[in-house]
Amino acid sequence: MKKLLISLIVLLLTLVACSNDESASTEESYELKFGMVAGTAQNEYKAAEVLANYVEEESGGRLIINIYADSQLGDDRAMLEQVREEALDITLAETGRFGIWVPRASLYGLPYIVDDMDHLRRAIYETDFGKELHEELKADYNWMIAETAYNGTRQTTSNRPIESLQDMERLKLRVPEADTLLDYAEYSGASPTPMAFTEVYLALQTNSVDGQENPLSTIDAQKFYEVQDYLALTNHVVNDANYVVNNAKFESLPEDLQKILEDGIQKAAEEHTKLFIEEEASLVDKFKSEGVTVTEPNLEEFREAVSKAYPKYLEDIEGDGEAYLQQIADAR
Repeated sequence: MKKLLISLIVLLLTLVACSNDESASTEESYELKFGMVAGTAQNEYKAAEVLANYVEEESGGRLIINIYADSQLGDDRAMLEQVREEALDITLAETGRFGIWVPRASLYGLPYIVDDMDHLRRAIYETDFGKELHEELKADYNWMIAETAYNGTRQTTSNRPIESLQDMERLKLRVPEADTLLDYAEYSGASPTPMAFTEVYLALQTNSVDGQENPLSTIDAQKFYEVQDYLALTNHVVNDANYVVNNAKFESLPEDLQKILEDGIQKAAEEHTKLFIEEEASLVDKFKSEGVTVTEPNLEEFREAVSKAYPKYLEDIEGDGEAYLQQIADAR
C-alpha cells in the first residue's frame, strides 16, 4: 500500500511537471529588429530605447527589440524595403517618403502643405485620404503604420535678415537635391543651389552661398550658426517620423504581445515628439545667445508663393489630386 501511494505521488508530480513544461513551451519568446538612420546620441534612438525597455519589462522578457542605429542596415529607403520583404521588423520613415511607391503620399511632404504637427496628424489620421493611404501601405507593401511622431521643422539660415518674402529674392540658398526643397527655394524667390551636405559649412563660411535650410537640430549639430548671422523661422516643411512595422510579423505575434508592442510604440512616439519639441525650444535660445538674430516672417505670403508649385505634383497621382490637397487643407 505504501509503495502504491509513493508511486501515485511520483506519477502526480510527473504530470504536474509535464504540464508546467507544456505551459512554458507555449510562452514563446520573440526578438524584433529595429533599424534607423539616426545615431545613438539622437532623439530617435532615445525614443526607441523607451520602446525596447517597455516591451521587455511588460512582456517579462518574451518580447525583445534590438536596435540597429547609425544606418547599419542601410538608408531609410533600403530599410523600408527590408521591412517589406520581412528582413527587418521596424523602422522609421516620414510620410512623404512613401511617395516613391505611392505617389500621392508625396503630397504630405510639400512645403507649407501643413501648418504644424497637429495639423499633419489630423491630415493623416482623420481624413479619408490618410486612412486609405495607411490601408494601402499595409495591404500592398506589408507596412503597418503603428504611430506617427514629430521629427522637427525645417528653418532657414542666412547671411542677411529674412523678414518678408521679398528678402528671399536672389538669395543663394543651398538645398538638397529634392524636388520639394528645390521648389521651396525657387518659388520663394531664392536661387536654389544644390551641393553635397559635407560642403555646406565651408560654402557658408566663404559666402559661396548665402544661406541654407534644415531642421534646428541639424543647424546645431553642423554648427551652421557659427557662419550664419540670421535664422528665419520659415517653418516650410514639418517632418514626421512614422513607426513602420512589418505587418506580417506583427500579425504573427500573440495578441498580448501585439498589445504590448502597440502600447510601447505609443509611448516611444510620445517621447520622440517631446524630445524634439524641447530641443527646438532650447536651440532657438542657444542660437540667440551665440549672436544669431532670429526673425519670424509672415508665412502666409511664403505659403501663397510656394503653393504655385503644387499642380506639377498632381500629374503622376492617380485619383483626384486636388481633392487630396483639399482634404489636407480642411484638416486645419
